[in-house]
Amino acid sequence: MKIKNFIALFVVLFATFTANAQAKKYIVHTVAFYNLENLFDTINGTNNDEEWLPDGAMRWTGKKYKKKLNNLSKVLSEIGTSENPNNSPTLIGGCEIENRRVLEDLVKQPELINKDYGIIHFDSPDKRGIDVALLYQKKHFKPTSFVNIPLMIYKNQEVKVDKKDKDKDKEEESEEGVEADVKSNRVYTRDQLLVTGFLDGEEINVIVNHWPSRSGGEKRSSPYREAAGRLNRKIMDSLIKINPNAKIITMGDLNDGSYNKSVKKEIGAKLKKTELSEPRDIYNPFEQMAKDGNATLFYRDSGDIFDQIMVSQQLITPDNGLFKYWKAGIFNKPYLIQTTGQYKGYPLRNNPSEPGFSDHFPVYIYLIKEKK
Repeated sequence: MKIKNFIALFVVLFATFTANAQAKKYIVHTVAFYNLENLFDTINGTNNDEEWLPDGAMRWTGKKYKKKLNNLSKVLSEIGTSENPNNSPTLIGGCEIENRRVLEDLVKQPELINKDYGIIHFDSPDKRGIDVALLYQKKHFKPTSFVNIPLMIYKNQEVKVDKKDKDKDKEEESEEGVEADVKSNRVYTRDQLLVTGFLDGEEINVIVNHWPSRSGGEKRSSPYREAAGRLNRKIMDSLIKINPNAKIITMGDLNDGSYNKSVKKEIGAKLKKTELSEPRDIYNPFEQMAKDGNATLFYRDSGDIFDQIMVSQQLITPDNGLFKYWKAGIFNKPYLIQTTGQYKGYPLRNNPSEPGFSDHFPVYIYLIKEKK
């Protein structure tokens, strides 16, 4: 009897060991977003780029431009490498991009050229000529359609604020101006880029955003970002109407936190996965990160997460061998952080004497599915 018990115990232990030895293996893809902070070339274009010319305020020379490209390519090549053997993101959303040429120069950098990134980019009507774009690894992602969807906002959408809020807004003004067309009163800003394609054979929809700035103050400019949130929601609802099982990723520099009306009400982003109950529901993993005190940018020693990636219910719930959301992160390695001076602890950004990286930290999520 004792021998039988011993044999039975041995069988159980062996089975457990074998199960652990054959742990599940997954295909992992990183999806990232990075505000590239004024990725301008040195050529005088039709946009308002005078500041970023060799004789402009930033004294933007070819040497500085090459250094900026080198800096950005290092970051992009390393995002997500802790969990992803592919060593760089499969999909990269970006903003503050002057034109397609700078992206072509970026993907040819030694750190990235072997990844064979494709580029999806449109010129936007933004006054400064800065755009959004999507980079994708051609061997993993096959675009089937892409379109830039304009955000129609007007100067009269501003809200009235009292004197106390005006004073606060004046303190919060950003460096990026918001100007309206004299005739139409339209405020020209970045389009929202919608890309649909197949990630290793599975259809994914990606929206890349760079919402209107806080120029003039948060309260005065909030209607612009709320309009951006409504447009984002409209795009997602259109996709879900066509296909209730649509997998959607929306990402970008929203110039608002996860708690602002533009995100919480207009998009309807959820804090917890357990709050998702229908196909149009969207999960925002960066809301909890913000609550935990993390940040992607800083202003007047106050940190916030304006750079966010949100995913639809269909990327949360599947357990059928398809891609699903795993986890999210902020890429804030020590070399990206200012170590001295007034802005110690801030992202190491550009300055007139030396190209930095960006005034934002990049963000990322992982998509996984079990290997067959």
